[in-house]
Amino acid sequence: AGPVLRGMAGGAARLVVVLAALLRALPPAAEQKLRFRPPAEAPVRLFTEPELARYDGQQEGQPIYLAVKGVVFDVTSGKEFYGKGAPYNALVGKDSTRGVAKMSLDPADLTHDITGLTEEELKSLDDIFNNVYKAKYPIVGYTSRRILNEDGSPNLDFKPEDQPHFDIKDEF
Repeated sequence: AGPVLRGMAGGAARLVVVLAALLRALPPAAEQKLRFRPPAEAPVRLFTEPELARYDGQQEGQPIYLAVKGVVFDVTSGKEFYGKGAPYNALVGKDSTRGVAKMSLDPADLTHDITGLTEEELKSLDDIFNNVYKAKYPIVGYTSRRILNEDGSPNLDFKPEDQPHFDIKDEF
């Protein structure tokens, strides 16, 4: 992901230069309107495993994130379930897809890997994913494993969850 991220940083720097030039060219009233307009959609983040691990519910005041099927949810509003010392805290700060499918908190099951799951476990995973996580918690991003190919290039087959405005081509 190194070259991709460096490319993204360079693109962001160029974008800032272009936006600054555009703002200088605008009359002051137009600049004022642009500066205070909230973004139309919340930004979507790509999370590496170490980045996601920072949101494990151990620090007070820090958001709590959990990934299922490569989708990162902000489960902070369920702090009593996912926060420090809470019953499902083992699931947060990582992609716990297998654990959710098997309804397991066994550390060996707290992984993205769904190899060998039964049809019943896969159905349970889809039910919980759609009816609990997507229904209850905001999506804040995706795991790098879901968005990038093994070589770090963008996965052009990536489909975001309920975010029709998101286009991976815009991200790279």
